[in-house]
Amino acid sequence: MIVENLSIVQILAILSASAAGGMRMGLPLLVIGLVHIDELWSNVPFLSSLNPQVIVGILTSWSLFELFGTKKLIGLRILQIIQLIFSPLVGGLMAIGVARYLKLQITPIWLLGLVGGSLALVLKFVQVGWFFRLGKLPLIFILLEDFLSALLVLFAIKAPQNGGLIAMILLWIALRSSTVWKNRFEIKEKKE
Repeated sequence: MIVENLSIVQILAILSASAAGGMRMGLPLLVIGLVHIDELWSNVPFLSSLNPQVIVGILTSWSLFELFGTKKLIGLRILQIIQLIFSPLVGGLMAIGVARYLKLQITPIWLLGLVGGSLALVLKFVQVGWFFRLGKLPLIFILLEDFLSALLVLFAIKAPQNGGLIAMILLWIALRSSTVWKNRFEIKEKKE
């Protein structure tokens, strides 16, 4: 593996973008393209080969579905399943896109995509766990998630220290939640 001038700030930027991909799928990709309107999605694999107008249409439609599809329980369940399947892909694409934007020299670059996809999958697993634990998530949580997802992308590009810190806090919350759930299930099994 060849790594040249890899700094903690760049790692934090990649983690921030990956965490955004783990929370939502369409909105982070839309934001990363629109923030750098001159480059659009030229740094993001797969999206760089598509027509930008088509990408804007698809990502805008998907972002609206993510926002309004959560109003009904069936829409929320369908959305959770789709996001669970594709969040590692989006997290990996976001990680590679930010790494290319920062002109990070690392070989193989797919390794960053693997780490970013793993972070996105962990965050999505915990979010789905909370969904099934609470039933329907409160509307304020859904709006906060959208806001935080867009904010993490902006932080990944403009203020990576802040975005990386938020991503690390989200990872800590995810790990803490899974530990609490595990302890509760063990206590339930002992009682039975």
